[in-house]
Amino acid sequence: MNTFRGTGVAVITPFNSDKSIDIPAIQCVARHLMDGKVEYLVVLGSTGEAATLNMTEKQVVIEAYLAATNGEIPIVLGCGGNDTREVCENIAFYTEKYGNKIAAFLSVSPFYNKPSQEGIFQHFKAVAACTDKPIIIYNVPGRTGSNILPQTTVRIAQEIKNVVAIKESSGNLEQMMEIIRYRPQGFLVISGDDAITLPLIAAGGDGLISVLAHAAPDKVSNMVRAALSNDFETARTLHYDLWELMSLAFAEGNPMSIKTMMEVKGVCSRNVRLPLVEGTANLVEKVKKIFS
Repeated sequence: MNTFRGTGVAVITPFNSDKSIDIPAIQCVARHLMDGKVEYLVVLGSTGEAATLNMTEKQVVIEAYLAATNGEIPIVLGCGGNDTREVCENIAFYTEKYGNKIAAFLSVSPFYNKPSQEGIFQHFKAVAACTDKPIIIYNVPGRTGSNILPQTTVRIAQEIKNVVAIKESSGNLEQMMEIIRYRPQGFLVISGDDAITLPLIAAGGDGLISVLAHAAPDKVSNMVRAALSNDFETARTLHYDLWELMSLAFAEGNPMSIKTMMEVKGVCSRNVRLPLVEGTANLVEKVKKIFS
C-alpha cells in the first residue's frame, strides 16, 4: 500500500460566483498540487464540500479531477454516509464507472446515527464487499458524533482484507498509537490533522491526508517525506516553518480558510456553498500578510 504512504490532499471543490462548479479552477488546483509533488489526491471529502453536491455534480467533479491529473497521480474517491445501503450502491456504481482510474475509496464512519462499535464494523464489512478497490476508513468524531475505537479499527483491519488504512482525525494520539501497536502488517495509519502528523509518524504512522498542502504542497510533502525517512531534524524544521499557516488554515473553519488562501495565491476563488460562508475580509488580510 505504498501508494498511500506520504502526502495525500483532501482537495477543495472550486465554485464560481453563482456557486456552480468551476472546472477550469479544478485544473489549476490539480496542477498546483502535482507541481508540489504530493503523492495522491482525495476527491469528494469533507474539504471538497461533498455534502452539498448532488450525484450528478459529484460525477462532474470526479471527471474534472481525472481529466486534470490524466493518470499522473492516484485519485482516491470519498464516498460515505449514514445509510449503509446507499453507500454500498454508490461505491458499486463508482467502481463500475471509473474502474482503474481510481486507486481507492475513502469512506467516513456513519454520522448522525451514532452506531455502536458492532454497527460500525458491520457497516464497513458491507461497504468493502461492494468493491474490489482498497478502502481507507475515515474516523472524524468531531463531524460524525461517534468514535471508531482502536479495538474496532484493528478488528476491521484484521477481518476485512480490502480495508487497508485509516485516516485518523480523532486528535487522540494515544488512540492512534494503540492502533499502530496492534494493527496487522501493512495496515496504514494516516493522519487527518496537519498539526499532529509529525508526532504520529514518529510513533509509526504512515503519512497525512492534508488540507494545508493546498497552500504549501512542496513544504508539506517534503516534511512528510523527511519524517518517513527518519530525518526528523529536517521534518521538525519544516513542521515549525508551517506552524503559522497551520493555524490560519483552520481559523474560520474548513474549507473556508484554505479556500481563502487559494484565492490569495491566485489559484481559485474562495466561494463556498451554504450553509458555509466565505472567509472574511479580516482573514483575507491575515493571509495576504503571511504570503507577502
